[in-house]
Amino acid sequence: MTRFEQNLTGGNAVEVRGLVKHFGATKAVDGVDLDVREGTVLGVLGPNGAGKTTLVRCLSTLLRPDAGTATVAGYDVVRQPRQLRRTIGLTGQYASVDEKLSGWENLYMIGRLLDLSRKEARSRADAMLERFSLTEAAKRAAGTYSGGMRRRLDLAASMIGHPAVLYLDEPTTGLDPRTRNEVWDEVKRMVQEGSTVLLTTQYMEEAEQLASELTVIDRGKVIAEGRVNELKAKVGGRTLQIRPVDTADLDPMIAAVTESGLDGIGGATADREEGLVNVPIVSDEQLTAVIGLLGRHGFAIAGIDTHLPSLDEVFLALTGQKTSTPQDEQDQQDQQDTSLEEVAA
Repeated sequence: MTRFEQNLTGGNAVEVRGLVKHFGATKAVDGVDLDVREGTVLGVLGPNGAGKTTLVRCLSTLLRPDAGTATVAGYDVVRQPRQLRRTIGLTGQYASVDEKLSGWENLYMIGRLLDLSRKEARSRADAMLERFSLTEAAKRAAGTYSGGMRRRLDLAASMIGHPAVLYLDEPTTGLDPRTRNEVWDEVKRMVQEGSTVLLTTQYMEEAEQLASELTVIDRGKVIAEGRVNELKAKVGGRTLQIRPVDTADLDPMIAAVTESGLDGIGGATADREEGLVNVPIVSDEQLTAVIGLLGRHGFAIAGIDTHLPSLDEVFLALTGQKTSTPQDEQDQQDQQDTSLEEVAA
């Protein structure tokens, strides 16, 4: 067991309490509480300018918080920055590798900066190049790589030191679907190998694919948190979708449900284009009661389904904004300012 692993004894790899960061009069992070359980992926969602990148920069020691506390892998982000930096990896929206060095030289250099021996740094560089399908381009300057190749190299660089905690800040923005899937596979593999991941993203599919739990922030504050299905249930519950054999039964079925007096049931509507009756429900007992009621009325039912709101709908309901992929100008500037030297110092 490494000294970093020995620090992870409380069940949480990341613990944040009351974290605050100002930029002038603006509170980019405003009293955030956050826990990331060891060996899991926490997805941090929020609209542009919500404070996601600022939060990551504080937790990776690139910005000093103005108030609150945070520990990562057992180290305090303010009092123990040097020790902490050797336990984490960071990948942002923009690749931070040296374009004049080859892919292999980038990885070897980072390994040495992380105090790996020459032998181990060489071995890790070779292994990560193979893992990210970059072996054939190992001797080429990183500046000649395609965008997808640079992103894979950047991910390899963030993983070279076996990080206990990995920050992925909008890691797949601008990638093609195939490369995005490859990145997802590598993230899943790292978690299986014991790493903990804090992922910021605006791709709802990415959040559902990777994150076991979600935290939604807006204007620097946490506004919701929980598992994906918990957030969906909190926002809109389930909708029972009933398809009658005869579409002429749509209105009579709605009337039967509305007039039934069933506890908590109301607001049944018709989707005439799809030939469905939609009934909001919050429990399996309500589902059973509605189906039993319609059966007693003699309606012939062709199909029954339930629908949870999509994560996009949850995001819209919580923040009032639709999901998008580009980051705002401030986030872009934050990411551009993040240099390899800052991370490895």
